[in-house]
Amino acid sequence: MALDSVQLTTFAAVVNEGSFEAAARTLHVTSSAVSQRIKALEQVVGQVLVRRTKPCEATEAGQALLRLAGQVALLEHEALRAARGSLGGAEARTRVAVVVNADSLATWFLAALTELPPGFTVTFDLREDDQDHTAELLRDGSVMAAVTAQNVPVQGCRVERLGAMRYLAVAAPRLATRHFSDGPARDSFAAAPMIALNRKDTLQHRFLNRVTRRRLDPPLHHVPSAWGFVEAVRLGLGWGLVPEQIARDDITAGRCVEIAPGRHLDVPLYWQHWRLDSVILNALTSAVQTAARSALR
Repeated sequence: MALDSVQLTTFAAVVNEGSFEAAARTLHVTSSAVSQRIKALEQVVGQVLVRRTKPCEATEAGQALLRLAGQVALLEHEALRAARGSLGGAEARTRVAVVVNADSLATWFLAALTELPPGFTVTFDLREDDQDHTAELLRDGSVMAAVTAQNVPVQGCRVERLGAMRYLAVAAPRLATRHFSDGPARDSFAAAPMIALNRKDTLQHRFLNRVTRRRLDPPLHHVPSAWGFVEAVRLGLGWGLVPEQIARDDITAGRCVEIAPGRHLDVPLYWQHWRLDSVILNALTSAVQTAARSALR
């Protein structure tokens, strides 16, 4: 039995919007209609597709359909515009969902979005996650592309190397004087407060292991914002790994100093995206590659 496109669109709306009610508002139908469509789709597939949590999530069985729904919507949009003789027009907007690590989002990635040809009228749905975890949203069908540290392609995706983001270990001058007057010694790193973006952020610990060859457990602050992370380092809350393009400006201005001169951490980044012959996705890939060549090593 063929899948119903209206049911498929409704299923995607429930997952993307997070609830049956929000999906109903987006689709301009009643919540009851949304519920009936989801039940009908689940009966056709023979599996529960939506986990009724807050927010709603696709089950493992639903992830393949979520990806299919996004691909169908993208290709339908492009086919319709091509049939009308244009890829533009105020009415021609399609949702492009991408997940990006916080530091890329704060430095180079947004510039890529401004380089799409003017005829592409899309709306971006940007998600943020740690570079070691961004590919998970590709795997569950939530996004069509990801900036990720994972070089093994997710099923149904292509992977292309973008370059490496270099990080420098920096601190405010007064914190560096207090804890690192003798250089990057093991005891200094064990005692000095450290900052991480969130509990997924392992960059600082990786740097510690590389420099000291020990597993240390220093005092740790979590600051869940790329801007807030850098500002916390500048204010002396703790030391942290900051993208080189930001760190160099702060070092030149005297806001920060390197606590381990000559040492750095390079994180290779990759662009993973659906293996799909899409004009919009191809243009986005080209723009991301161009921006990455200017910003990454």
